[in-house]
Amino acid sequence: MGLILDSSVVIAAERRGDTVEQFIERVVNATGDQDAALSAIGLTELIHGLYRAKSPAMRLRRESFLTELLADLTVYPYTKETAMLAGKLDGEQQSKGVVIPFGDLLIGATALSLGYSVLTVNLRDFRRIPGLSVVQF
Repeated sequence: MGLILDSSVVIAAERRGDTVEQFIERVVNATGDQDAALSAIGLTELIHGLYRAKSPAMRLRRESFLTELLADLTVYPYTKETAMLAGKLDGEQQSKGVVIPFGDLLIGATALSLGYSVLTVNLRDFRRIPGLSVVQF
């Protein structure tokens, strides 16, 4: 089994001033020695944050952290199967009045399609996805 890292855990580490090595160590300490990866959607969220940095120094710090992190992690693509699963989950949940933020839905569907858990700071939204194993960071 493995873990998809939600962008919230990467953002929290970067804001804390962790090095990538410290971040990976925290992930291992919190979850054991599971394969950790990003989804393409999570990477999109992180790149979005990079370009919204309030200063050139912050952007450079984020870019450096992300570049180093990507050297150590697999990034899983958003596939046709994942898209079909996400559409099914979204339709089923919305028909019950449950709205899941779209990025979280896509990250969760990626994890489900791989048989992975999601490691996140944001338990509330991910717990709305049926069948998804969610781990608090």
